[in-house]
Amino acid sequence: MAKYTQAERLQKLPPYLFVMLEELAAQKKAEGVKMIDFGIGDPDLPCPNEVLDAMDQAARVNENQKYSSSKGERDLRIAVAEYYKKRFNVNVDPDKNVCITIGSKEGIYNIAQAFVNDGQKIVAPAPGYPVYSGAATLFNNAVCDKVKLKAENDWLLDLDEVPEDARLLYLNYPNNPTGACADLDYVKKAYAWTQKHNTIFAYDNAYCEMTFDGFRAPSVLQAGMDAIEFGSFSKTFCMTGFRLGFAVGHEDLVGGLTKCKGQIDSGAPIFIQKAAITALSLYDNYGFLTGTAKENNDEFGERRKVLVEGLRELGFDVKMPRGTFYVWFDCGKSSMDFTKEMIDKGIIVTPGTGFGGEDGYIRMAVTRNVDSIQEALRRMGKRND
Repeated sequence: MAKYTQAERLQKLPPYLFVMLEELAAQKKAEGVKMIDFGIGDPDLPCPNEVLDAMDQAARVNENQKYSSSKGERDLRIAVAEYYKKRFNVNVDPDKNVCITIGSKEGIYNIAQAFVNDGQKIVAPAPGYPVYSGAATLFNNAVCDKVKLKAENDWLLDLDEVPEDARLLYLNYPNNPTGACADLDYVKKAYAWTQKHNTIFAYDNAYCEMTFDGFRAPSVLQAGMDAIEFGSFSKTFCMTGFRLGFAVGHEDLVGGLTKCKGQIDSGAPIFIQKAAITALSLYDNYGFLTGTAKENNDEFGERRKVLVEGLRELGFDVKMPRGTFYVWFDCGKSSMDFTKEMIDKGIIVTPGTGFGGEDGYIRMAVTRNVDSIQEALRRMGKRND
């Protein structure tokens, strides 16, 4: 018997998917196979130099080396409010409606900590980001109802299938893992549903700037302020390791989140928050990205096309996603079997079952350059002898 037995809530958590993938790939790497990794959604492109320069300068200021507050620095909250006005034409109060988070993941988890009681119901889309149905539910002794996303609905959640007694509904578009996008009309319908049923609407909008082919993702706050939305600097500005995001929404929801965070963290590093102000300055007056940030997004869009077109040539039925840097497709067999076959060929993909969806789907993140994508496609088409 182990000397230290994990808490029951921790034992209920499934193994983290990407740790499992690393273990599966480790043997091939040890054999000298050069692995091409399309697994975890971690951008390979660099953060814009303007942001790095701002962080370097800010880090050398003594005051920026101290504790921040759990709510975040006011100048960054003002910058977030200005971003919402410029990008979505929504007015938010930086003192009442904005909280800076340590990545959006932390906020997504802590909103449940702040507002969900034992036995209350959290609704999570399936497939979906594992935090919704995992830690956010289990660590709050809540009940999770997974509502299936369906290909025939373009992976949009069918609101008629959502339990009416839900305390909190997580929704995420542009969607991880499917790449599906929702327009403002759909978001307004979802918002109206939560209003009717007195359900907290937690909208994960981490990929709102990673869109293509003329599509621009909406904000739930364009439907109304009685919700909370989570944003992130990770994907938009290739700042995953910086661990910085924000929550914007109803004063009571932001206040509860901030109170919860006050017991858990002391805020994101101030010098990173200062750099984020520079990141938010990289929009033009119409709310469009400029400079390196735009170039990075365009690069992901091009890679997406190369991968989708290549998979189609290999016989897979793949829809061209309008958002995220993920490509989601039916592999025609068990997703774990397909994943193992790919690892044997030196390719790391993510089985869709890791996101709680039905078996048979695969997610690939276009976090490698076009040459690597083309090499992976060549390997995928090569038969194992």
